[in-house]
Amino acid sequence: MLKTITRIGNSQGVIFDAALLELTGLKTGDQVAVTVAPGGSIILTPIRKAARPEEVSATVKRTVKDYRKTLRKLA
Repeated sequence: MLKTITRIGNSQGVIFDAALLELTGLKTGDQVAVTVAPGGSIILTPIRKAARPEEVSATVKRTVKDYRKTLRKLA
């Protein structure tokens, strides 16, 4: 995918179209870490928040409940 650096006010930037945002799962307001690799490659890495412990616990409980019979057979 080719992108062109464009002027945005007094700065320059790259516009991420809807298709690129959908492919990456990014949305307006998300943060990315910017790294410059040897040779000048620019790497953007999404900063994703970790799930809260309560969310993880709820997911585990639902999974155990949904797969109780299978888990007993595996035990």
